[in-house]
Amino acid sequence: MTQLGVIGGGGWLGKALLLPALADGVIAEEAVTVSSRSGAVPGFEPWPRVRQTKSNTALAADADVVMLSVRPQDLDAIALDLSGKLVISVMAMVSLADLADRFNARRIIRAMPNAAAERRLSFTPWLASPDATDADCAFAERLFQASGKAQRIATEAELDYFTGLTGSGPAFLAAFADAMICDAVTKGIERGIAERAVRQLFLGGSSLLFESGQTPAEIVQTFLDYAGTTASGLKAMAAADIRTPIARGLAAAAARAAAGPGDRDLG
Repeated sequence: MTQLGVIGGGGWLGKALLLPALADGVIAEEAVTVSSRSGAVPGFEPWPRVRQTKSNTALAADADVVMLSVRPQDLDAIALDLSGKLVISVMAMVSLADLADRFNARRIIRAMPNAAAERRLSFTPWLASPDATDADCAFAERLFQASGKAQRIATEAELDYFTGLTGSGPAFLAAFADAMICDAVTKGIERGIAERAVRQLFLGGSSLLFESGQTPAEIVQTFLDYAGTTASGLKAMAAADIRTPIARGLAAAAARAAAGPGDRDLG
């Protein structure tokens, strides 16, 4: 039985990945150990045989697979020899080479889930080091599929880009929603009403986008062809060059991901 240890498993992302994996039987509860500063965190009550500890050393000693789910700036405090183990990192900005050097590891998988993992709606791109086995990759795929959609990719440059595109994406959508809410308020609409309206808009719009057989570009063109109020709004946004600030934001996020945790100036 594969033994999984999750360093930082008490944090929101660690739990967001673990809870659906436990519920789906991807990993047995008695095969899971999570570490946290407190040594005991809520959320695992349905799985009482999940072990909790403050000791990363003890966790690693019992694990075949060690998942790193901590803030990149906290990584220096973790000194472990993980040689012979599969290391799964869900941290941004920490490369395969850095992980290999820090932990004496060769079988490594890097992944970039997003905040929607806790609702099983994450898109999680992942890549494997050359020494990761087929069994390693199959385990990672099952683990990430439990929290949404998983996609294996080929390069760290792609993962850096996806760190912004989908890893940061929920926050970018929230920024767009906030801009719409603020505009509604300037037009005299009560903020609470504007927020409820925009939340429902994003819920409905995202569902339609997900379920539609059309590409996003085709959906836009459909509304342009209809030549109504939506077309007027889309044309005004295009005239204001809406794509450039979006591209700049994605580029900045990707550059920060590639820079590594030691460079704070790009944040």
